[in-house]
Amino acid sequence: MWRLPGVRAALRGVRTAVERRSRTEAASETSVGVMERAVVRCVPSEPKLSLSFALADGSHKNMQRDQSEPLGRALSRIATNAVKGHAKAAAAKKIRKNRANASSGVACAGPGPEPAAACEPVVKLYYREEAVAEDVLNVDAWQDGAVLQIGDVKYKVERNPPTFTELQLPRYIMAGFPVCPKLGVEFGDPTGSLFRWYKETKPRAAEPEGGGPSSLSPSSLSPGWTETGVDERVYTPSNADIGLRLKLHCTPGNGQRFGPSRELESVCPVEAGPGTCTFDHRHLYTKKVTDDALIRTVSYNILADTYAQTEFSRTVLYPYCAPYALELDYRQNLIQKELTGYNADLICLQEVDRCVFTDSLVPALEAFGLEGVFRIKQHEGLATFYRKSKFILLSQHDIAFHEALQSDPLHKELLEKLALYPAAQERVLQRSSVVQVSVLQSTTDSSRKICVANTHLYWHPKGGYIRLIQMAVALAHIRHVSCDLYPGIPVIFCGDFNSTPSTGMYHFVVSGSIAEDHEDWTSHGEEERCNMSLSHFFRLKSACGEPAYTNYVGGFHGCLDYIFIDLNALEVEQVIPLPSHEEVTTHQALPSVSHPSDHIALVCDLKWK
Repeated sequence: MWRLPGVRAALRGVRTAVERRSRTEAASETSVGVMERAVVRCVPSEPKLSLSFALADGSHKNMQRDQSEPLGRALSRIATNAVKGHAKAAAAKKIRKNRANASSGVACAGPGPEPAAACEPVVKLYYREEAVAEDVLNVDAWQDGAVLQIGDVKYKVERNPPTFTELQLPRYIMAGFPVCPKLGVEFGDPTGSLFRWYKETKPRAAEPEGGGPSSLSPSSLSPGWTETGVDERVYTPSNADIGLRLKLHCTPGNGQRFGPSRELESVCPVEAGPGTCTFDHRHLYTKKVTDDALIRTVSYNILADTYAQTEFSRTVLYPYCAPYALELDYRQNLIQKELTGYNADLICLQEVDRCVFTDSLVPALEAFGLEGVFRIKQHEGLATFYRKSKFILLSQHDIAFHEALQSDPLHKELLEKLALYPAAQERVLQRSSVVQVSVLQSTTDSSRKICVANTHLYWHPKGGYIRLIQMAVALAHIRHVSCDLYPGIPVIFCGDFNSTPSTGMYHFVVSGSIAEDHEDWTSHGEEERCNMSLSHFFRLKSACGEPAYTNYVGGFHGCLDYIFIDLNALEVEQVIPLPSHEEVTTHQALPSVSHPSDHIALVCDLKWK
């Protein structure tokens, strides 16, 4: 394992050398006797270390040994494995020979005498050309750069090299949409790793119908690969790639050191994209990341797969949407392209499936400089992403409304008011809604901190009073974070509030209070009436105003989503225009082949006052 100066700029300079080494490694090892690799993983928090190497017979060994075990025991076990490997290889060779003789009509020889048992090879570990004593503990013996000798074969020990723990390409790839591999790197960092993309020189030949033998030669069935010229983590296929599969060659690294390279190929070829999407025109306003004085903020309900894939959704809610456009693999391509194209500093998402967060959003947004946190609700949850070059995460203060209402003294007075209405109280405490609260600090000015809240309030059209209670809990909790824990920091509150501008919830937020005789206290009828007056401390406004709609489905359209901002500290620099009505209704309603959700993202640039 070789080392480099620890500067990110050096990566491009060594890329060619690393890849040349990968291509010539096998040949050079054969010609000049370069040592094999023995990889050791040793982590202080774990009781065992792992040792991985290939024996001369071609078998691969993965051993787990106690870190506190004397080296001699580990070496003895390696010797035993080497003997077993030799015996298995010899037996397999004899079986192959007998089969070959039988197929050619040659009589097989009798069993004959048993071969002499193989002697255990000499197994030693050297460090700086000196043998390591066998009473040294494993944790101290297996040092980076040590040499393991098994018989005549020598292995260079690499302790904790950068290693991919996970590497996966999306199943569904479309021209014009970024391909973001899912990566897991141990002892390394994606930003310190090397990437190179290839595409097939021609599509793979189809197999003959009926599964019969193909007349094509093996070489014609194996695809050739050509470089795309892209050596970044993300690759966006062009129309010229349609019908071709992709291959990614990647080498894990940490900016100074590189681990073993890996390659993976896409399962399916690149497919044609849907053409113009509803967000393409919006991206013209967000081509670049904003400067430090601005905070580009996005709030978006991305439609959970757990809801999109129900029979009710396909036949009642979205019967106008092509079935394939409701498939998660298809929608993820659109969601990734839309979100990455906004070049946002803050992204608050609702209806996020856990697997979508880990397998799709994190790989895509991480590749564009954002880091995220997730809060599960029940079947789906909330995600907040922030640009790492602008913010660091100081703390998280997520709550579930029903739990906080019952257990946090902060809400004692509200709970006492609600207890006067048992039917309403029971209904409120049955809801699983949560609010995600993150405190961020500027990377350039430590005095600038901000409280970012994200929520998805109860959805039912008759649940107006429930949303009022949930919002009262949320605002009291946010005040505690932004005034008590971090005095005086401003607030950005994003979400799908399931409330139009004419509702009590919206009036409560922007005016600061709600009267006990407001009609929303009887939103579910007299049997669930719960009249009370509420007020809150903040001066909030909707940064994107009151659009005609942020949710547009066959049976409803209205403004349900908002980015509420603290008027004492923030102002609006720019609101990114929403898609035109013509774009939204091109395929009747949302979602569609050109829009991945039934909601529309709100995007605005905010400025510190």
